[in-house]
Amino acid sequence: MTNIDRKPGFSLVDEPWIPVLDITGQRRDVSLLGLFEQAGGLRMIACELPTQTFAILRLALAILHRTTGGPSGEAAWRALWRERRLPLADIADYLDAFRERFDLLHPEHPFYQVADLRAAKDSTYGLERLIADVPNGMPFLTTRAGPGMDSINPAEAARWLVHCQAYDPSGIKTGAVGDLRVKGGKGYPIGVASLGALGGVHLEGATLLETLLLNLVPIAPGWQVADERDLPVWEREPQTAVEEADSTRGPYGLLGLYTWQSRRIRIFGDAGGITGAMISIGDQIEWQDRHLLEPMSVWGRSAPREQKQKRSPVYLPRPHDHSRALWRGLQTLLPAPPQPGAEAPQRLSPMVVRWLARLTLTGVVPPDFQVRTRATSVTYGTQQAVVDEVFSDALTMNVLLLGEDSALRATAVDATADAEAAVKVLRRLADNLARAAGSRATDVGEADRAAERAYGLLDHAFRHWLARLDSTSDPVDERAAWQRLVREAIVRLGTDLLDSAGPTAWVGRTGTDRAGREVHYSSSQADAWFRSGLAKALPMTTPREPETGSPHPEAGAAA
Repeated sequence: MTNIDRKPGFSLVDEPWIPVLDITGQRRDVSLLGLFEQAGGLRMIACELPTQTFAILRLALAILHRTTGGPSGEAAWRALWRERRLPLADIADYLDAFRERFDLLHPEHPFYQVADLRAAKDSTYGLERLIADVPNGMPFLTTRAGPGMDSINPAEAARWLVHCQAYDPSGIKTGAVGDLRVKGGKGYPIGVASLGALGGVHLEGATLLETLLLNLVPIAPGWQVADERDLPVWEREPQTAVEEADSTRGPYGLLGLYTWQSRRIRIFGDAGGITGAMISIGDQIEWQDRHLLEPMSVWGRSAPREQKQKRSPVYLPRPHDHSRALWRGLQTLLPAPPQPGAEAPQRLSPMVVRWLARLTLTGVVPPDFQVRTRATSVTYGTQQAVVDEVFSDALTMNVLLLGEDSALRATAVDATADAEAAVKVLRRLADNLARAAGSRATDVGEADRAAERAYGLLDHAFRHWLARLDSTSDPVDERAAWQRLVREAIVRLGTDLLDSAGPTAWVGRTGTDRAGREVHYSSSQADAWFRSGLAKALPMTTPREPETGSPHPEAGAAA
């Protein structure tokens, strides 16, 4: 095909397609080259979904890793950080060298696609297969309907394309001609796309430039291992409908991981508008024990696999608990260090967190530096064939908390346990008041609502408390201050519960606990147990109130 015959393309290098938020708070779109050129004046990548942001960040990191030659070690990284400047000339030259491979509409090797991908019946497909916020087969559940689903511009299509390769659900896909795995015109499930299994974590600095550098873990001994076979997808032969052989596909390193082709995709349309997409199964990835390779996920041991394979440890990435704010699972993000002679740890921090902790320990990053730790993951439902929920949360903290032996780190993790213990006491109060009123049918709901209100109050308080911890903070004093904050909030909520309990609960009634013992439940007795329980849950609070009333019949367990 001659240049005269070729239709207009859409260059991701030159055309604006990545939504960003600049340091003045303004939103706009930038090109791939513009993302690097303007990184010092941008706050963050700010896509429609946090999963889009995470996937595009990893794409940018693949380019940055390639153009910095790793970087090849801490000294090379330190030079970039000290100058707060990216190698823009090298980045521009690199993107220019592979410019055609970044063309979304290239007739022979379109970006992240297979040019001649087709189904046996040459069917056409709509955009609901590509756009994650449109439930397939249930378009009435979205505001994106009517003309909004007929066509989208190439910039939006590019974002959803990158997202699809990273987070596409499992399930049956369109069978591609040439794929030997296809049966009856269908491509049977190979699992969710590459990032769907991760409990994604990345570090956010004050600018996008800092964010890129903070997540640029060197390809060097002790961190990432260099392998000459590791290349981003645009430096390799264009993909076909055929699954790549295990012997060649890797992943051999970060570049392969960050640009992994989980699906074979072909989008339909032109520079004037994208009207549909065909999505077929691509290359499956096995995440077991990739914790030394993948730097942007939390990891946990897998007891079932250890038992089956008769070896330990076996690590798998762990998606975040979407039912809890990130601070409540801080022990997962910042697990306790392994003790000498102890078995392998149950949890591992993301490598990006451990890398920044090392930079703090060696003095490269000052001890007063604050970083925002961002968590991103997806919950899938119905055999992982649909997206149920997208999770994103962030915590601002001093870098000193990232060190495994940091006393402040232990204090922060212990503080989350203090909050959980206090909320448990509040739940017990709600339950006991329900018993006193004889309303056993609603006590669980009352306890849940009380806990929800408590976590709502404590959420802002913990984030503020955590963000102000620094090198001048005394761990013991700070934990005591936190326990006082928790006590104040929980007592206020407990008082509200007692005030609304009513005269029936004040009189109370006799019931039996789980052990079958006879106990008299009343609002005054529930209050006494509540005060006693808080004293045990928050022992550093002062003044400690004297225990009154009879001991709780179930020794701290929910009645």
